[in-house]
Amino acid sequence: MLRRPRRNRQSTAIRAMVEETTLSVNDFIYPMFVMEGKNLTTEVKSMPDVFRYTLDKLLEELSVVQDLGIRSIALFPQLSEDKKDKFATESHRQGSLYLEAINQIKNKFPEIAIMSDVAMDPYSSDGHDGYVDEKGNILNDETLQILGNMALAQARAGADIIGPSDMMDGRIGYLRETLDDEGYTNVSIMAYSAKYASAFYGPFRDALDSAPKFGDKKTYQMNPANSREALIEAELDYAEGADFLMVKPALAYLDIIKLLNDNFNIPIAAYNVSGEYAMVKAAAQNGWLDGTRTMVESLTSIKRAGAKVILTYFAKEYAGLK
Repeated sequence: MLRRPRRNRQSTAIRAMVEETTLSVNDFIYPMFVMEGKNLTTEVKSMPDVFRYTLDKLLEELSVVQDLGIRSIALFPQLSEDKKDKFATESHRQGSLYLEAINQIKNKFPEIAIMSDVAMDPYSSDGHDGYVDEKGNILNDETLQILGNMALAQARAGADIIGPSDMMDGRIGYLRETLDDEGYTNVSIMAYSAKYASAFYGPFRDALDSAPKFGDKKTYQMNPANSREALIEAELDYAEGADFLMVKPALAYLDIIKLLNDNFNIPIAAYNVSGEYAMVKAAAQNGWLDGTRTMVESLTSIKRAGAKVILTYFAKEYAGLK
């Protein structure tokens, strides 16, 4: 027997030498939640060890995050219902919680890259990612101006990366042109290119209280049965100026991550979403899985599939392993 693959698995040193996929804290963007109030921290019940922070507490937590070597965060706001309306006005109001949070984070932690969220649902009284007319239709083109106002306000506040998570047609080109016209040519766009209408988003919607007030998101988020459609979406976002192409969720869509990585020469990102995180945590709490090993294996599989960037709630836990 001339060929014995086990020879390359004989010791820790040899296994490390031939390891094909290396996971690093530099691969991660850490999603974080900011909420109204002062001096408050609340755990998201469906996401163990994940918290919402008032801005003062968020700034304290970011010192810990930075010390762990995490260099990038994605920020999401939880707002009270009285701040929401059909036009998501609060999303671009000067002095709003979210814009003030971006500004203060950037001033206090200039080395941390801030990825913002561009979508109407946290600010919408309808809970959808687009403008809803009187008949309950989610209007694509009418939404773009709202998204443009939102993205421009976030860039002005100090966001490094704009993250359009809305899945409206044409929004990448619209946002790129809007940002460039105002001089924000260095602000990147991470397009949620293949964002599927997934069952794995439930805990995130709990965290932000942003579930749709009616219907679902299947007219704009992708059908989980489709893969070729991901190429269409990604090609449009690439042509319109996206700097990153994202797949969301990650673990149930490893084939889509590989598909985009094989077909595009810009970085592919993947969002290891709330439901994927919650499943591992729940199983670990019940003693059904080794939580740490499962976390590392899951994140490694996302990297192995082709993701250069991973948004994950495990970022802080992984960074603490060292």
